Amino acid sequence: MAVAESFLNELEHEAKTTRRLLERVPEDKLSWKPHAKSMSLGQLALHVAQSPGYAQWASTDVYEFTPEMSTAPEAKSCAEILDAHDESVAKAKQTLRQLGDHGLSGNWKGVAGGNTLMELPKVALMRSVVLNHTYHHRGQLSVYLRLLDVPVPSIYGPSADENRFGQPN
Repeated sequence: MAVAESFLNELEHEAKTTRRLLERVPEDKLSWKPHAKSMSLGQLALHVAQSPGYAQWASTDVYEFTPEMSTAPEAKSCAEILDAHDESVAKAKQTLRQLGDHGLSGNWKGVAGGNTLMELPKVALMRSVVLNHTYHHRGQLSVYLRLLDVPVPSIYGPSADENRFGQPN
């Protein structure tokens, strides 16, 4: 299987799990934080929703980060979060299809103010920043939900609240 096709299959599979988690975000708790240094629930959920869209960064060889990108916006509603997720996944799929294996074989650089922040192969950008980064924050979001006593869906196996394998919890 080609690399781009493999990423597309993984993205499609994982996006369903991510959406199930995002659907459980309580709208009345979007400003809640587990700690003063933490992102709010609304910031984290929106970040998780938007992360697959970072695949678009690979459409160019050099991506310029702006100062505005250092502050995570807070979602105003759950509908905004879910819409952002659907749009982000669609952008990632489109980018992967356009790049294909040949496009993923090139190098990429992320810069800010003339300084190189990251430099890596585009295939590594997809794996680490687009996919793994999303999974990392999705796990963080599941902890936020647990702390808020929101039932956590099964992700890679049963949770204390849901068993997608059909066995009682």
